[in-house]
Amino acid sequence: MAHTETAFSGYTARRHNRWVQLAAGIACMGLIANLQYAWTLFVVPMDAKHHWGQAAIQLAFSIFIVTETWLVPVEGWLVDKFGPRPVVIGGSICAALGWVLDAYAPSLPVLYVAAVIAGVGAGCVYGTCVGTALKWFPDKRGLAAGLTAAGFGAGAALTVIPISNMIQRSGYEHAFVFFGVFQGVCILLLATLLVRPKPPAHAAGAKRIVATKTDYTTKQMVRAPVFWVMYVMFACVASGGIIATAQIGPIAKSYGFSTMPVSVLSVMLPLLAMTLSINNLCNGFTRPLCGFISDRIGRENTMFMTFLGQGLALLGLMHFGHNPYLFITFSGLVFLCYGDVFSNFPATCADTFGGKYAAGNAGTLYTAKGTAAMMVPVASLLAAQGGWNTVFVFVACISMLAGVSAKVILYPMRRRWILNSAAPSKVSEDDFQLLPLGSHE
Repeated sequence: MAHTETAFSGYTARRHNRWVQLAAGIACMGLIANLQYAWTLFVVPMDAKHHWGQAAIQLAFSIFIVTETWLVPVEGWLVDKFGPRPVVIGGSICAALGWVLDAYAPSLPVLYVAAVIAGVGAGCVYGTCVGTALKWFPDKRGLAAGLTAAGFGAGAALTVIPISNMIQRSGYEHAFVFFGVFQGVCILLLATLLVRPKPPAHAAGAKRIVATKTDYTTKQMVRAPVFWVMYVMFACVASGGIIATAQIGPIAKSYGFSTMPVSVLSVMLPLLAMTLSINNLCNGFTRPLCGFISDRIGRENTMFMTFLGQGLALLGLMHFGHNPYLFITFSGLVFLCYGDVFSNFPATCADTFGGKYAAGNAGTLYTAKGTAAMMVPVASLLAAQGGWNTVFVFVACISMLAGVSAKVILYPMRRRWILNSAAPSKVSEDDFQLLPLGSHE
């Protein structure tokens, strides 16, 4: 009996270890990644069967993104109130059901309903895992958010080739059903491991980051002008990444080489499958890297570099993308820079508005991704009228504008906000003159 109690006590301690919780969250994120990053593989075969038109089918993608993001504040509130486990369990069921409905959708309205259900599932998992990571790691917010978001960015890299092969071999319907059920069951099992965040005392007391000690509710946060500056910047940068995510398949097809076999590091694949795999790896790799960097050189400094980088990569894709290998290269660079928004903005939000309501607050900021997703069908229409160059130039310009705004607008606003907080941390004006926001004291 004593041995059994000791073993159970050890199991409980391991479950409550914050690194174990982080690993479970990363795995959950990886399992919902296909809902977004593998979608482009289904667009062309779905249109070939139903002849609904790619713009109409891509509207389902926008609905998915809007649902996934705009409901995250509600899901974040549920996490803050009831804990992560029941929210993720609900998300697992919706994620599976959404893709099963996609497989059998006989009309566009049913496809759109499936997008709503899948969006609810993805939002439940995404908002929960990022929000709880911020709570578990108040001393490493950038890194924790980046590692968690990396699961979502890179998770599809492991399955995009099997999904592509299954679509070619058995049809897109079979791929929707098989992977939908598989992902839902795995997330459900992982959800049973999740517990309420209880960071260790040494982490909770760490003072490595210049941040407020006041915990602002979501209602208080949305009244602050600095929040809306972050929101607009997030939406501007996310527009380029989301359009690339949804449209990379149609773009490659319009360039005439989506099925062209290419070899990278002695691996031979169709160009589109190779591009998606590299994009997902870049998207996942950059999230913890940018989070780690932002913990050290400052949130705004990191934003400035990556947002400008995304704009330049989009312009490079426009000018040089008709070469198959340069198409792969610049597409990967777009995602290498784009991934920063999913580690840097949640960490910046928690630094600015506190950690107690981090799930709801970060979730509210995350709705900017849904706002950006509205550009996907617009991009399809713009491309039909003026070609893809018009789309590339527009999203590149707003991304670079956001990078400049990080230094010129966001940094001084956040500095004033933190200094004027009702219960400010021990930060003086001199600290801000010496250190960038988010750096070590």
